[in-house]
Amino acid sequence: SKVGAFVEVKNTHLGWGSKANHLTYLGDATIGRQVNIGAGVVICNYDGQKKHQTVVGDGVFIGSGTQLIAPITIAKGAVVAAGSCVHRPVQSAMLVMTYVDAAGRRQQVIQSPPARFVAR
Repeated sequence: SKVGAFVEVKNTHLGWGSKANHLTYLGDATIGRQVNIGAGVVICNYDGQKKHQTVVGDGVFIGSGTQLIAPITIAKGAVVAAGSCVHRPVQSAMLVMTYVDAAGRRQQVIQSPPARFVAR
């Protein structure tokens, strides 16, 4: 595992071969093996009253600037697109991305990821 500069890790297990290189908060989480956590990822684990758990499966790719709203599970081999705010569970080997459309409505898209991202 690798934890880089300006990464805060609290009550978190980071699996073998996983990496969070910089500018990230990982709180109250179990992170599987071979997970890539991009820059600026924040696990939002506190709702103002209590802390919640986040589970990230093996081989997951989490793009930069993503917020994971706990409690949440990201299953094995999933891909979370950069800049997403994810508040629902993500199934195994799926791609999730969130964005705001031109009318200001938040959209969440879940689909099968490109083959190059699928965990082996």
